[in-house]
Amino acid sequence: MDERAALDVTAVRAIETSDRARTLWSDADRAWASRAAAEVVGAQASPEAFLARRAGFVLERLGERAKTLPRAVRSLHWRGWIGTAIVLAAFVLGFALDRIGDGGRVNILAPPVLGLIAWNLAVYVVLAVGYVVRFGEPPPLGPLRRAIARVAGGAVRGRGGDLGEALGALGAAWAQLAAPLYAVRASRILHLAAAALALGVLAGLYVRGLAYEYQAAWESTFLAPQAVHEIARIAYAPGAAVSGIAIPDAQAIAAIRAPGGENAARWLHLMAATVGLLVVAPRLLLALLAGAVERHRARHLRLPLDAPYFRRLLRGYRGGPARVYAVPYSYALPPKADEGLEAIVARGFGGSAALHVAASVPYGGEAPAAAAEPHAATFVVFGGAATPEPELHGRFLAALARAETVALVDESPLVAQGLDATRLEARRAAWREVLGHAGVPVVFVDLRAPDLAAVETVLEDALGART
Repeated sequence: MDERAALDVTAVRAIETSDRARTLWSDADRAWASRAAAEVVGAQASPEAFLARRAGFVLERLGERAKTLPRAVRSLHWRGWIGTAIVLAAFVLGFALDRIGDGGRVNILAPPVLGLIAWNLAVYVVLAVGYVVRFGEPPPLGPLRRAIARVAGGAVRGRGGDLGEALGALGAAWAQLAAPLYAVRASRILHLAAAALALGVLAGLYVRGLAYEYQAAWESTFLAPQAVHEIARIAYAPGAAVSGIAIPDAQAIAAIRAPGGENAARWLHLMAATVGLLVVAPRLLLALLAGAVERHRARHLRLPLDAPYFRRLLRGYRGGPARVYAVPYSYALPPKADEGLEAIVARGFGGSAALHVAASVPYGGEAPAAAAEPHAATFVVFGGAATPEPELHGRFLAALARAETVALVDESPLVAQGLDATRLEARRAAWREVLGHAGVPVVFVDLRAPDLAAVETVLEDALGART
């Protein structure tokens, strides 16, 4: 999925998962968006196409109700002009740093030229070692990359209310999803900026060299002419090889020791060729490679389609309404408990989900054959007032344990008895101990008056952890 569509889908996911009370976006709205998207893209479209089209519908309609929403989503779009500004600023900085000597002198030992070369060579070593250590995995965002991503990638400003919570979740989710893309994008900008800085230094030297005569010289408290010759021979060897300009011998080097000097033209050409070969060309190549990776990642952002939220949406798109099976064990559902189950299924699996409640399995009995069939979810319902027994309740649940199985412990009888919090928690602990051995998530709920938002969260976490 491309970057823009992935951001829209992430925004809609943040809104729909944060709005538990359905104050911003009702169940009917959600069902409408799914139907409309399915009609537009058709039955053969990819999951990504369906999700992108659905996100477009959601943001369009929600934008009519909350005017700040479109602006908040747009604030997370990548600001490409900031990368351009960083590169231009680096060039200007390099142009201003060309004064590598005082009084029109070019010190062949002084920064920024030798410092620029040394720094970039050190960066290449760090990049190579880091790549080997990570075995090709993308690097984490360092301070500079984080700063570029934060500025050019935008940020969602904090707001109160349901929308504020959704936007906060959006910022965190998008930062996590787009981190690999932002890392390579920031790397591209930094490589271009490094090349621009070097070009700025060289441009400043040559532009000022047209109007002023630079004198090449050197001075040192500790180095003799022979040592300076060796440094120059090694440091400027790439430039000499490319330009064909020979590096002066030790005697010529001794002759330009300050306060002596010579016309700096050949040294400027050696510096320019060396910087071009060791700094500009590698940085541009690295920027080109980073740009290729960036384009690929920007077009192929991978959404976590195995997350419960996406599985629920795609189940209705690809496989029709979800089928949920509920089987009570040694428990007769109290009045209105079936309505609570239906509300939980509608909230967790969509309004079109179909719920089938089997007859209660007698104490010590076996699960019906239908329980073994594939379903979106299988709820094994226990009465919270019963005494949990490993050889019965635990064994029954273990026989049905699959990825989509959830144990529901109905606490409505305990609520009716007025059980205090301490005793209620003790009862829950007993159920967890018995049912936990089956490796199935356990959800405690009052089926006569379920807290739908809380149950939805627990179910998503439970089913997601077992995906």
